[in-house]
Amino acid sequence: MKITGISIGKLIIPLKRPFKTALRQVTTAEDIVIKVHTDEGITGLGSAPATVVITGDSHKSAAEAIQNTILPAIIGMDIDHRETILQRIQMSMVHNTSAKAAVDIAVHDLFGKHYGLPLYRFFGGKSQCIPSDLTISINEPNEMAADARCAIDAGYHCLKLKVGIDATRDLTRIRAVRQAVGPRVALRLDANQGWSAKEAVRTIRTLEDAGLDIELIEQPVSAYDLDGLKWVTDHVTTAIMADESAFSPHDVFRLVSMRACDLINIKLMKAGGLGPAAQIAALAAASGIECMMGCMLESKIGITAAASLSAGVSVITKNDLDAADLMTGDPISGGICYEKDTLILPNAPGLGITDVKGWQEIL
Repeated sequence: MKITGISIGKLIIPLKRPFKTALRQVTTAEDIVIKVHTDEGITGLGSAPATVVITGDSHKSAAEAIQNTILPAIIGMDIDHRETILQRIQMSMVHNTSAKAAVDIAVHDLFGKHYGLPLYRFFGGKSQCIPSDLTISINEPNEMAADARCAIDAGYHCLKLKVGIDATRDLTRIRAVRQAVGPRVALRLDANQGWSAKEAVRTIRTLEDAGLDIELIEQPVSAYDLDGLKWVTDHVTTAIMADESAFSPHDVFRLVSMRACDLINIKLMKAGGLGPAAQIAALAAASGIECMMGCMLESKIGITAAASLSAGVSVITKNDLDAADLMTGDPISGGICYEKDTLILPNAPGLGITDVKGWQEIL
């Protein structure tokens, strides 16, 4: 089965409520959705959100990178040569990780369809069901507390709170949420690079002294401040997780060599797809460091791909794959489904996605 071409479109899905972090605020999820065509008439699906403040990829840049650079590198190749195709995707250009991820996901979808194999089984088949947290956007303390209570009522047992705009105000936000949800709900914090190293240590120690029982802190300092990240990790008890500092396998090798963090957050849009993400997971496993599978604000195509790797690999012990559950509708037939805080992987081949409604071709 040979690759013959790619169609590129866009999918826009409104959110249930605005998504706010220390870096951005959005009200819709917007994905580039690609269809990789083959000479046997089988189509592979992939997707990429534009997250310019993290990956630097816009919709326009991702679409043009796929059409003009990545496709020419793999056109005419047989899907059986998966490893070579994945290498060519990564070597076709530097950066542009979201564009690479979209094509990588579609190639894996094709591979699974060709052999009648669900992707979660291809990656190891650890479990068909995985739990996820739910993200609470950064807002005023009372609003975050109310949102957290709604999430618990909807069946979630673990919440990730967005913080990082103002450390003093963040403490008030966290206290309000803990009071609203009680002691049994797991709380994770994501500072999105919003604190300095000293500010992070001071804030985290205050949380520890107050007994607020925070499970982990995600990316407290700037992505490039690896020394600062290590300094925070070495000076607090709470587990520290690298996110924006951990794009590639090379990044993760450096992090684990420095022992700069306790956990790694793997995201397909940072890594460049399932191939490099699987390499990161293997590297973390060899280093004795557990991983979380995370996501951008992306549709169920990317979420299903990420969940497939998480459900297959033992070193991925935590999940932040709630993005598709933050949206007002579901235009995608098949793929993962949510049952409260649990994602259930499909047994259909590949991603198990059969249709994408509202897809508008742009290239």
